[in-house]
Amino acid sequence: MIVESQPQPFAYLSAPNARLYSAVLGVFGQARERFTVHLRPEDVAAELRRTASGPADSADTRALSDPSGTVEAASVEIVAAALEKLVEWGNLRADADTGRVTTVEDFHRARYLYQLTQHGQAAIQAIAVYEQALGRRGQLQSVALADIAEQLGSLLALAGEADPDPAKVHLLLLGLADRFSSLADNAQAFMASLRRTIDFQDGDEDAFVAYKDRLVEYIERFIADLANRGAQIAELIGRLDEAGIGRLLEAAARREAADAVPDTPDAGDGAAQNDAVADVWHSILTGALAAWENRWRGLSDWFVSRGSRHPSQAKLLRGSAVSAITSLVNTVAALNERRGGRSDRSADFRALARFFAEAPDEAAAHRLWRAAFALSPARHLTVDAATEAAWGEAEPAPNTPWAEAPALEISPRLRETGSYERRGQPNRVTDRSAARRALAEQAEREAAETAEARARLATDGPVLLSELAGPRALDPGAFRLFLAMLGDALAARTPGESQSGAITGDGTMEVRLKLVDADRVVEIPTEDGVLSGPEHIIEILDLVAPFPSRHGAGA
Repeated sequence: MIVESQPQPFAYLSAPNARLYSAVLGVFGQARERFTVHLRPEDVAAELRRTASGPADSADTRALSDPSGTVEAASVEIVAAALEKLVEWGNLRADADTGRVTTVEDFHRARYLYQLTQHGQAAIQAIAVYEQALGRRGQLQSVALADIAEQLGSLLALAGEADPDPAKVHLLLLGLADRFSSLADNAQAFMASLRRTIDFQDGDEDAFVAYKDRLVEYIERFIADLANRGAQIAELIGRLDEAGIGRLLEAAARREAADAVPDTPDAGDGAAQNDAVADVWHSILTGALAAWENRWRGLSDWFVSRGSRHPSQAKLLRGSAVSAITSLVNTVAALNERRGGRSDRSADFRALARFFAEAPDEAAAHRLWRAAFALSPARHLTVDAATEAAWGEAEPAPNTPWAEAPALEISPRLRETGSYERRGQPNRVTDRSAARRALAEQAEREAAETAEARARLATDGPVLLSELAGPRALDPGAFRLFLAMLGDALAARTPGESQSGAITGDGTMEVRLKLVDADRVVEIPTEDGVLSGPEHIIEILDLVAPFPSRHGAGA
């Protein structure tokens, strides 16, 4: 059996007996894992029957049955026909089976041994990867954040050496790239599966509610880890950039280039050969260095924001996780309302039908119809530029009675065509670039004010609450941020405990409180007044500060 056409290893997926072909190829894939190369048709049929006799009734094996249900009588013939089609498509290769020839009739009967081709094996692997990626739920890897921080710390130590070991640098960068890729891919898969979970429609509502509690706790724990470790990783990335990450990336690229080229640039018998080898080596080195620089840029963009308009991917992931918690809570609230017997749309329509049935006359039914569906022939009026110009400065107040308000000019076109729009050339598109620039400047200004407030409040370790006042009062921006953090920390305190702590919702600051004396009242002056309360020991950490040093709150 010789196949000369172009291989089509994925053609069986759209064939009528796709399940049968998939089951047959699955048998060959399992046999290859057992280091079995050749299979006969009866071997494939027996393996399929063995799978069918297991605990789960395979749909692929059910496809072997003929309409009468006699699998034993027809399975080998059906499998043989399927094997021939797979050979035709290039998934299998057929070799003559002469090992069991005992008679002349056996010699003239077509018998074949089948094995996977390179195209067939590639198709099985590709479909397995596709199904694995499609069904993967992903996970939020808090441990990966700690590993990335540790590997970056080791790289920073190597960057401080005059002549770092290229092997250590290369191994650290390989581990860092692998850990980061796993973190990013799993986070993306998890958020995709989370969106499918939030779109819950039918199923076991009790199980979903119980799963929600564990899921919210899981996400909240990751958000806290991402806020803490993310700030640490961003700081390490900044310090590595200052220490010269380029020479570490170049060392790793040179090590990869040495593996790719067997000869060094100065090897060879002649100058021309040396030049050719040097060109090849330089090309490979340039490509490897560009690949490492691209990976480092991806890692930096994932944890370090480039301004208010270009937040880091970690910040976006944190925002998506917070939004997911809100959506989960709303979904559970809707389920609780449904289970609590509250009115839904179908119940509203049934009540409305009862109102119609109880209407005393047709006039009342018409009034009910108009009130319920708002289908009266009224037109909604709008105020155009011409009317505003006619009003001038005497624009009526919103609470002006209709009878006392100035006349509203209505174009006859509204009555004739039902639209204000005139025919002809459309209006020019409004240029909103100035408004966008103003919004961007406002966002940058607010981000700068928030960063200044964080620097104003951050402490150099634990201090007394009374020391936060400093020589001058807190400005309004810093005071609002301080009140929000203080409220979060106090709300997190459980009864009977004197210590508590909290992280702000955006993950930028952490506050820790410890009660000193409940009877001692301290006062903090502000522009809006004086804040008074029991004395505490407070520590405020700026989690996004670029360097370990913290600015004192009273500085």
